Amino acid sequence: MIGKLKGVVDSFGEDYVLLDVQGVCYQVHCPSRVLQHLPRPGEAAVLAIETVVREDLIKLYGFQDDNEREWFRLLMTVQGVGAKVALAILGVMKASEVANAIALGDKTSITRAPGVGKRVAERIASELKDKAPNFASVDDSTIQVSASVQQNNAARPVADAVSALTNLGYQPAQASAAVAAAVKTAGEEASAETLIRLGLKELSA
Repeated sequence: MIGKLKGVVDSFGEDYVLLDVQGVCYQVHCPSRVLQHLPRPGEAAVLAIETVVREDLIKLYGFQDDNEREWFRLLMTVQGVGAKVALAILGVMKASEVANAIALGDKTSITRAPGVGKRVAERIASELKDKAPNFASVDDSTIQVSASVQQNNAARPVADAVSALTNLGYQPAQASAAVAAAVKTAGEEASAETLIRLGLKELSA
């Protein structure tokens, strides 16, 4: 199996790059975000590779690093998620952003990917929620706030503060992180008004 390719960019297709490795051109399918950040034809590039072998084809998928490739694999373990959907998700979100969204139950962010509807996003968030925290960059307190709000068992001031910040246009993940930071500063007995004020200060910092 091919795990990594180091070569020279030959040309680009709609969803792939031709990478010249010592005279052999490999067609490597990549997330759109990865393609956009590859160097111009004639310049050197390195891609982490996932080799998919089936009866009727052998296909190479390329990623910026091993972590991104691991998320491609994880996404494809979810029922109804194939390579096309996994590439679409990684095309609009970095691997760390995917992990954070799943850890926080932020299904809206996942539906930003073309062809990913609410039902698929819910399945991804549900089936990978136990694995996401290992890759996520958000802290445990943010995950706890997000989970408690979604499960309707958060303290009233916390729930009201997250709701208020969300209504102001912030993403649920941003609101949860800001309120979690506010709780650390003001304590668990703080009022919703205090958490909102501190949360807004955190978001504007």
